[in-house]
Order: sequence, then structure tokens, then C-alpha cells
Amino acid sequence: MPPTQDSEDDTLKILVATDIHLGYAEKDGIRGNDSLVSFEEILENAKKHDVDFILLGGDLFHENKPPRRIMHGCISLFRKYCMGDKPVQFEYLSDQSKDFNHCQFPYLNYEDPNLNVSIPVFSIHGNHDDPTGQGNLCTLDILHTSGFVNYFGKHTSLEKIEMSPLLLQKGSTKLAMYGLGSIRDERLHRMFLKKTVSMLRPRENQEEWFNMFVIHQNRSKHTTTNYIPEQFLDDFLDLVIWGHEHECRIEPEWNSVQNFYVSQPGSSVATSLSEGETVKKHIGLLQIKGKNFKMTKIPLETVRPFYMEDVVLSDTSLDPQDHNIAKKVEAFCAEKVEGLLEKAESEHSGNSKQPDKPLIRLRIDYSGGFEPFSAHRFGQKFIDKVANPKDMVQFQRKKVLATKSDSKEDMGDLGAIKADALDTSRVEDMVKDYFSSSDCKMQLKLLTEKGMGQAVQEFVDKEEREAISELVKYQLQKTQTYLKQRNANEEIIDAEVTRYKEERKKKKEDDEEVREAIKRARANRSQQEDDDEEGQVSPLDSDDNEEPAVRGRGRGRGRGRGRGASEPKSRGRGSRGGRGEGTTTRGGRGRKKEAVVVESQNRSIMDAFGATSQKSKKATSSRRHQMPAKVPQSSINYNADGPAKVPQSSIIYNADGPAKVPQSRIIYNADSTPTYQQGPCQAVNCTLYTSTNVHPQVSKGPVRQ
Repeated sequence: MPPTQDSEDDTLKILVATDIHLGYAEKDGIRGNDSLVSFEEILENAKKHDVDFILLGGDLFHENKPPRRIMHGCISLFRKYCMGDKPVQFEYLSDQSKDFNHCQFPYLNYEDPNLNVSIPVFSIHGNHDDPTGQGNLCTLDILHTSGFVNYFGKHTSLEKIEMSPLLLQKGSTKLAMYGLGSIRDERLHRMFLKKTVSMLRPRENQEEWFNMFVIHQNRSKHTTTNYIPEQFLDDFLDLVIWGHEHECRIEPEWNSVQNFYVSQPGSSVATSLSEGETVKKHIGLLQIKGKNFKMTKIPLETVRPFYMEDVVLSDTSLDPQDHNIAKKVEAFCAEKVEGLLEKAESEHSGNSKQPDKPLIRLRIDYSGGFEPFSAHRFGQKFIDKVANPKDMVQFQRKKVLATKSDSKEDMGDLGAIKADALDTSRVEDMVKDYFSSSDCKMQLKLLTEKGMGQAVQEFVDKEEREAISELVKYQLQKTQTYLKQRNANEEIIDAEVTRYKEERKKKKEDDEEVREAIKRARANRSQQEDDDEEGQVSPLDSDDNEEPAVRGRGRGRGRGRGRGASEPKSRGRGSRGGRGEGTTTRGGRGRKKEAVVVESQNRSIMDAFGATSQKSKKATSSRRHQMPAKVPQSSINYNADGPAKVPQSSIIYNADGPAKVPQSRIIYNADSTPTYQQGPCQAVNCTLYTSTNVHPQVSKGPVRQ
């Protein structure tokens, strides 16, 4: 692999980066901007080294639906560094309409006459920003349509993958660039075994092309099928750019079996406190001339430093029998942290944008009779010195093989999974193994291990908050339907449930059930987000001189009735919203729904298991308008010639039965025969209307007694 020193006219210069994870820890007050700062440094290097284009290997974003601030920051940086008058020096030889047929605009951004692109960006998607939902779209589709990124490597078929290369030429150098966006490792592994994955090659002068493949999959073997062996790839390749793995191994590694090089750039921001993230972060300057190439490592100077150290207390001079051992252990660990802080200060890059507060992790083995101390209290000592005071310390003990007598497992064991295990294993497999290997009392009887594992995987990777609860509901419904069809009685119901579960395993229905559950979860999330957006108030829409909300009649500037989300209600022109009841803030146009309280995204996995039962309660609450009303007894004004007129604010809906007749407005005679107060209802600013499902006519506004 000799360095290329030929003419610039024949040398393709490519800046290579993967796993940028824009938006990671976006809500963290200290680390919220780390990913954007590193991304800007990457683009600065592209401009500094005058590259022909930028190649991204997936996971540009940390979330499938990145926050607006992160999306805005990304587009701003693309516009700042990648747009301009500098001409593109290479030619595109293949069929753009075929290479980008998955996009709304199936052509390169720099060949669009309406755009001035100086540095083209080519990118595949990763497992964090992959296409999902209606239309099978992802954030890269938006960036491609906006003209900032050339999105390739998207394959929609689950039966067969046929990769057509992007053919580029600069001078005498010809590059065939293949791309494959992230696919579930098990599925792709199975497709490779079935030989349904193929790479097309140019028909003429095949030996003149430099063949490069960009992939975003597991490279390390976790289980037998959830990774892609290098031996699966075609041997005509010259270089493989491997995304998804965060450890920086950017120096090309020779595969003597397949006769190609593999470069693993790693991530540009630490998304976990694991050992692989401690390796210094780099991006690569790839230079290709003919069939030769050179990869130059470029260190990233703005990355937050991360240091990890293992502490085995039994190997120290500390005595676990010491009555003051807890304080001594804490003091010993504090010295370790101080040493790492000094190391971070001495190794600072000197770049003013590099954060001063490092990430620090102490993995403390307290086997041998030691007791753990308070990690929270310990972190408070360094709150002004480190970026992660809450999780600086991780306690662990040497694993001891448990006997049958003491192997009492419960769901609490799920919380004992180490972060390190999460970094080296798939959550899906861990959940499956847990339920498969537990004793009989903890094994799943109705739900399937594979389905539950995939639902938890969606919960963790894609933050689909309802994935678990929807899977439980869906599998429960299918089981109930099966039992009804079988006319199962109580005596054989357990056997029928077990039988049905085994039948589903044989038919491999889990994938279909998970897809349906995820589809429902996404539909629920979309509905919640739509409701949220209807109730959100833009700072630009507020009025500095707004009066407090007061009841009054008026006409809003929207269509239909709008109901505000909270605070005292008014009926006036104080808001741009629907006609009708609302707060003085701007409301949505049209008939507005009642405010929806959205659960926090930061739920634990255990919280998600309880979501099914909670949803049934919410469903009852959401159907309140269909129930008869129970009316407070002091608020109804009765007329002799018509139905009761009730203030709207006084109605209490209840599913228990019809509206109760209030007594306080009835005048009794001596013979206990009630007579009703004569005359019309006297109300201030009243608007009378008849509710669809409630018999009393409702009066808007206070009632004069």
C-alpha cells in the first residue's frame, strides 16, 4: 500500500468519517453540544484539505427523529462548509436515476443547476437514523431532498439485495463505490448465507476500477448470527469502510483470506462509557490513485477526553475488616480520579473548542469483603471537574457460579445488567437469553422470548416508548382469539396457551407481530406528537402585553372551536385560536382537542411493562364525553318549561350512570311536593348549546342564584 505522490489531477481525495451521532446527550447541560462541535471540526478538515467529497458511514444522527435544534445545527454546518463556488473535479459515470431511485430527486446535488455545492457529501444510513414509518423515510431523505447530502445505499427489498456501485472518475482514477445502509444483522447474515446479496461490477475494464464498499453492521461477533463476517464480502473489493463499531481502528487492516483492506474509523463522540470509546478519535483522509490508496489519520482535537481505569480493591493494601474501610476506599478512589484529571489536563489538545471537563469512569471490583460506597455522594465531589459526575463509578464483582438453592431470580435482575455488557451484546439477545435460561417460574408462558427481545430492542435503540406494551397487547389479543376458537375451558387453558406459543414459534410469526406492534406504537407516538404540536405555544406568538385570562365572549381568529390546554379559560380575542373556549395563548386552528399529557421519554424499561394496564385507564378517561353526566347539586337552574341549564364548568362526567338530579334548586312545599323556580335562567354572557350525549343544556358562564 505505497503512498500516492502523483498528480492532484489523478488523485481522488476523500474525507472519511462514521458514527457522528449528532444529538447525543442533547439535553445534557454540559455535553449537549459535543456532537455538533466535533461535526464542525470534521467539515473544517474537509475544507482545509481541499477534498473532492466527504464520505459518511452511517449514524450521522443519534436519533431517528432528531430534535429541531440538532437538525438546524446540522443543516447550518452543511451550508457553511459544503456550499460554494468551488467546482467539483470528478465525473459521475453511472446512472443517477437508478442509483438514487429511492429519493424524490434522483440525481446528485452538485449537478442541480439551482444549487452551488463545493464539497459533495455521500452518506449511507446507520441503525440509529434508519428509514422507518410511513413512506419508509429517514433524516437522510430530508437532507437529500434539501440538497445537502447524496443519500445512497438504501435497499428496500427484504428478499434480495443487488448493489449497484456509484461510478466516479477523476483523471485516470476510477472509483466504484458500493454502499449498504444498516439492516438487522440476523436478517442480513441470513441473506448472505442464502446468497441473495450481490454486487454488480462494471462490464468493461473491471480491473481498472478501485472497488470500495461502505457498510454499517456489527463487525465483532456477539452471537452466531448477529454480525457480518468479513468472509461474506466479495474478494474483488479493495477497501471496506466499516461503520457502526465505535472503537477507532482507522488504520487499514489486511484480510489475507479475502485479500482486501478494512478501515474502521469509529465514532467521533463517546456515546457510552466503555473501553472501546477510550481510544483516541480520528477521521481519515483517503487518497486514491489508480489501484493504490493511502489512508492518513487526522486526530480530532475537539472531542471531549474520556479516561477509564479499573480498580481491584482486593489487590490494594486496604483491609476490608477495617471499621473505617468505606471512607478509606472512597479516599483511595478520589486519588485515582485526581490522577486522571491531571492526565486530562496534560493531554489537552490546545484547541479552544475542546471541553475542559473530561469523562471519567472507574470500574471498581469490590470482591473480597468490601462494600460499595455512595456513587452519588462521590460524584458530588467532582461536579465542577468532570462531565459525568453521576456515573463516574461502576461497582462490579467477580462472577460466582450460582447453585440451584440460591438461584432465586426476579425481574430486578434486569437492572443488574452492566453497561459493558450492553456495549458488547445486543439487548434483544440478552432479553431472549434471560427468559430462556431462567427457572420455570420466570419463563414466559404467553409472550414469546424473541418478540419481547425485539420489542425491548426497539425501546432502547429507537426510543419507541410503546413498543413493549403494544407487543404485549397484540400477542394477548391473538392468544385470546385462538382460545375462543378452540373453545378452551379453564381446565385446559394453560395447555392451550403453551401449545399456541409453540405453534407460533414454528411458523415464525414473531417478526410479523413485532412489526405490527411497532406500527401501532409509531401511530400512537405520531398522534401524541400531533396533539403536542397543536398545544405548543411559540415564543414568537406570545404577546408581551397580554391580559390575564378572563371569561368573556368574542371571536378568535381561527376556525371552529378551540380548547386551550390549561390555565383559566376565556372566550375572547386574546388568542389566535379557535372560536370558543381557550386560554389567551395561541391555539390551534379548527376544533382543538383536549391537552394530552405525554409521558417522558426517559422511562425505564420496567416502566414500559406497566404501560398496558395504564393505557386501559387512560382509554376510560378518554371516553368520558360518551358517558352520562353526574352534575353538582348546587349549580343547576331549573325552569318550569324546559330542561335544566347547567354551567359547563360544573359538569362531572362519570361512567357510573345517568346524571343525578340536583336538589338545591328545588323548592319544596309543605306537602313535600316540589315546585320548580319559575322564569328563565339568568346568566351572564351565556351561550346555550345542547351536548350530544348529555341531556342537560349547558350554560357557559356563571349562574346567578
